[in-house]
Amino acid sequence: MKSKELGENGFLKKLNDFSELVMFKHSVFSLPFIFIAMLVASYLDSGSGWFGWRLLVLGTVAAVSARNFAMGVNRYLDRDIDILNPRTKNRPSVDGRVSSGQMLFFVAVNALLFIGVAYLINTLAFELAVPILIVLGAYTFFKRFSALAHLILGVSLGLAPIAGVVAVSGEITVWSLYLAAGVMFWVAGFDLLYSLQDMAFDKANDLHSIPSKFGPEKTMLIARGFHVLTVFFWAAFVMRAGLGIWADAAVVFAAIMLTYEHYLVNKDFTKIDRAFFTVNGYLGFVFLFFIILEVA
Repeated sequence: MKSKELGENGFLKKLNDFSELVMFKHSVFSLPFIFIAMLVASYLDSGSGWFGWRLLVLGTVAAVSARNFAMGVNRYLDRDIDILNPRTKNRPSVDGRVSSGQMLFFVAVNALLFIGVAYLINTLAFELAVPILIVLGAYTFFKRFSALAHLILGVSLGLAPIAGVVAVSGEITVWSLYLAAGVMFWVAGFDLLYSLQDMAFDKANDLHSIPSKFGPEKTMLIARGFHVLTVFFWAAFVMRAGLGIWADAAVVFAAIMLTYEHYLVNKDFTKIDRAFFTVNGYLGFVFLFFIILEVA
């Protein structure tokens, strides 16, 4: 009995280590927008926002496995960087809680799971599966030679709504590209703010980021510009999809939350975590809530 309890505790500990490895709580940034795209695609195709339990399960598994793959690749390849950074030196990928072999196995399993789920969804989803994985894995390489890494991260999460509309409609629509562009600039903007924490480290270790290249004031200005573009593209998404007042409310709410985020960071850099996790986490789910009201 005791050995069984020890085994269960060991399994739960390892599960927690992997959850910390991929920062599972950050899924709140991409999951709402894949469901927003699925809801709107279903609503425009059939008049009903409900796309069925099958696609709900498959869409969730696809989103989670894709993100696990991306984070696994990032943690594996960034071990040499993370061990030097005081902010990241206690990650499971660095301190030995998750070995290199376990990370590679984790990456492979999630890649195969994503491709398998894409096959079950439809032909276009399957054809796009490998290209999507390539894009998701590219972010880690970019920050070693280009400050555009922030936008590559944005593109990675911006693929979520495109994947959502492909799952439901089997095609890529113009309104989903607007939604995706908004997500791209949203993510790139808050990643700029988050990267302010590593500005000195990036400079010292020859890593490419906008904060290390342009400094905090210009970074804040660029992030603000990205978030203006976010609101513009999300407004274009609502107009192109022909949505109504609740979708308009979602865009207005997003604009208010992004303004508040910049107010927090501009006032005090120590509040970056609050701006990053709390504000952006709420933004995605409240946006989703308004879209549910729109298509209900």
